Amino acid sequence: MKKIIKTKNAPAPIGPYSQAVLSGNTLYTSGQIAIDPINGSLIMETIEVETKQVMENMKAVLTEAGMTFEHVIKASIFISDMDNFSKINEVYNQYFSSNYPARETVQVVRLPKDVNVEISMIAVK
Repeated sequence: MKKIIKTKNAPAPIGPYSQAVLSGNTLYTSGQIAIDPINGSLIMETIEVETKQVMENMKAVLTEAGMTFEHVIKASIFISDMDNFSKINEVYNQYFSSNYPARETVQVVRLPKDVNVEISMIAVK
């Protein structure tokens, strides 16, 4: 059985997908990019600001599902430039206190709306 997770505190999907799906006690999130959920604009002043918006969007999805970053067991990070890896890591690290999830970071040719970073997660209650 699956439950669709939807919150106004994260950007509405830009295609035929849900923000997240809860199956049993496991949450599968769709990738989040740096869209302001209030006005729909992209937040891309710096890679740090962009990553912070991505993580805040992810936080909103987790919260709607009754979870926090402490529940995250796996993260996938897609970036357009591996030279931004350390800056993205600095921001990402601020959202976890310990027991980091498993993760991969992959450089890709292009991301939706030509953003620089997209992150998806799997979390378990």
